[in-house]
Amino acid sequence: MTSTNTDIARTHLEAVQTGNMAIVGELLAGDIVWHQPGANQFSGDHEGQEAVFGMLGRMMESSQGTFAIETIHSLMDNGDLIAASIHFAGRRGDTAMAMDGVDLMRVQDGKIIEMWLFSGDQTAEDAFWGQ
Repeated sequence: MTSTNTDIARTHLEAVQTGNMAIVGELLAGDIVWHQPGANQFSGDHEGQEAVFGMLGRMMESSQGTFAIETIHSLMDNGDLIAASIHFAGRRGDTAMAMDGVDLMRVQDGKIIEMWLFSGDQTAEDAFWGQ
């Protein structure tokens, strides 16, 4: 059975939701380019699976394991681009963050080769993650 780009994006997001990093690793291209928005300690371009997993691991550590995609609202496709409307949240001590966002994925040959993330309130997300 052939998966559509939308199926690949949905499987990726559901794997992130459940913490199934093996599936995430199967779906991210080895040379993925991940564009993390904002002006915080995680912002910038992360190239390659090792860099992306390192960033995600530091995010989980910083949020004491609470950072998560809570809801996948919808997925929209335009050829090799898939936009996912999501809601994400996390907690650090007494500080909480929860907002909508968009993950934009470029899928090629069954792998996510590029990822752009957008936050509903980038200033609040930057304050949450800090420098």
